[in-house]
Amino acid sequence: MIQMKKMLFLLLFNSLIFCCACNQQTSVKEVVGFVANPQAVPEQPVNTLTIGDAAPDFNLIGVDGKYHSLSDYEDAEVLVIIFTCNHCPTAQAYEERMKQVTTDYKDKNVQVIAISPNSPVGVLYEELGYTDLNDTYEDMVIRNADMTYNFPYLYDGDDEKVSLQYGPVATPHCFVFDKARELQYIGRLDAHEKPGTANAEDLRAAIDDLLAGRPVALPTTKTFGCSTKWGWKTEYKMKKDKEWKELPVELMPLDKSGVKNLLANDTDKLRLINVWATWCGPCRMEYPEFIVIQRMFGARDFEFVSLSTDKVDKREKALQFLTDQASAVSNYIYSEEDKYAMIEAVDPDWNGALPFSILVEPGGQKVWSHQGEVNFLELKKTIVDHPKIGRYF
Repeated sequence: MIQMKKMLFLLLFNSLIFCCACNQQTSVKEVVGFVANPQAVPEQPVNTLTIGDAAPDFNLIGVDGKYHSLSDYEDAEVLVIIFTCNHCPTAQAYEERMKQVTTDYKDKNVQVIAISPNSPVGVLYEELGYTDLNDTYEDMVIRNADMTYNFPYLYDGDDEKVSLQYGPVATPHCFVFDKARELQYIGRLDAHEKPGTANAEDLRAAIDDLLAGRPVALPTTKTFGCSTKWGWKTEYKMKKDKEWKELPVELMPLDKSGVKNLLANDTDKLRLINVWATWCGPCRMEYPEFIVIQRMFGARDFEFVSLSTDKVDKREKALQFLTDQASAVSNYIYSEEDKYAMIEAVDPDWNGALPFSILVEPGGQKVWSHQGEVNFLELKKTIVDHPKIGRYF
């Protein structure tokens, strides 16, 4: 009897261990979630759906970590699919209107779904001047959290199979389907991009017509925004990367007076300065991200400047590092012995530890500064949300 009790106890114990292991494995899967794998796709003609066409089926991962398909929304009287993305200034300008439409028609059995059609491999750094985020799945999750979307936001960037069937030409691009899932409206939300100047009148009119059982009065409008970034645009991206890497890289001496002038920022640009050294491991590791920021915002009222604290006799070593990093920006090396004078000239609040980064407005007003490795998402948000830059045209 005792032996049997021991056996029962061991069986129960092992079962509990097994269950715990299973639960642990399940939680790991939930944490790991979807792993995006964007691929280049062959160039091909893209045909946009026309009025009366059936909605192509889809099964796409959302920012909620779940897959969404057309059949999940079969009960909706009207289905609105808006192709949009993170980076496009026009898409960002319409985000609040998309949320408001979703709220206003929630109780009228209208379903709004957003799909990002862009391939991350087809997006250039130079196309990200109005955003802090790329069009990757991971960045979509961040944008969803930042904007508290009240509609599903789905990713199609791996192979764009769904987007190729719908044929959005720009972001945002609206497709409105009736109960039978036949296309009844295609085009813009409204004709005024600037936030606060319109209320998605064209989209609302189409939805209202369908809910009232009427033919859509204006079934087709043109759309405006950033062109869809198809996965065959990789060659152009490689071309731009190559051009950037071939730009000349120089390293110029700068004394204390020059540093003060650098921080005074007698320009019309927002200026980001990174103080670094070749012997500083974190400096070297994070430096490529500053070049990405320059490529993102460099065509706007922004510039990145590097300031090396290496000894002047180590100039060639510093220049070689900058060349390897394709640092085709204004690069300086502090030319005087007194590093403490340089520290005071850069920022009296800085205690001198490297790396150090500072963002100053025209006229020298400090916007942001950080000692140590930078949170680049935070920095990009600070830059794009500054009045000198902004997310919209």
